[in-house]
Amino acid sequence: MRDIRRLTSEVLQVHARILTIGLVVVLAACGGKSDEARKAAADSLSERQRDSILAKSRIPGASAVGRAMTAADSTSARVQASDTVQ
Repeated sequence: MRDIRRLTSEVLQVHARILTIGLVVVLAACGGKSDEARKAAADSLSERQRDSILAKSRIPGASAVGRAMTAADSTSARVQASDTVQ
């Protein structure tokens, strides 16, 4: 009876090790971006460029994006002007 329990325990330990190794391999395979994905991310448009394209589109509410960009630009210009005066 003890031999069966010992064998069962050893089998469970082996299965646990195999499962752990398999999980590590799967996570390592899914972990990183491919070279193509990194290149695509580097070649994409900036947020401002995307917003500008959106503001010029005919999508409902797109003009609000353009107005928000204009407001942000004028606020930024005012902040820069006040920084140079002081």
